[in-house]
Amino acid sequence: MEEKPFELFDLKVEVVAGEKPMVCNHPEGAYFLVEGENLVFPDVNSFPMYPMAALLPFLPAKQRVTDDNDWMSTDADIACPDPHCGGRFRITRLKKRRFTHAETSGLPDARGTPYWQKADGDG
Repeated sequence: MEEKPFELFDLKVEVVAGEKPMVCNHPEGAYFLVEGENLVFPDVNSFPMYPMAALLPFLPAKQRVTDDNDWMSTDADIACPDPHCGGRFRITRLKKRRFTHAETSGLPDARGTPYWQKADGDG
């Protein structure tokens, strides 16, 4: 049976300032990337766990192709979970990355070479 590929967006999650001062340890302009299942922190050595906990449920949904009118396609900013903090996290969709079920499945009879072990490493 031929494997049909599916696509996920790579994402950039960047700290942007809101109306209130930021009180948490996430400086404006700091960012991380989502590439496949990986969180990549190119320029930051730390990231606060409470905003990360708030962001994580949105990331798999933002990676998927959605209808142009779906709020997941149009709304990009997530507020810091601290109600006193003005920090916002802007999730931007970048390029699409292609995967197959066999590259991403843990099911024993559906497994192939994991995408992260492929020679080109680009899914």
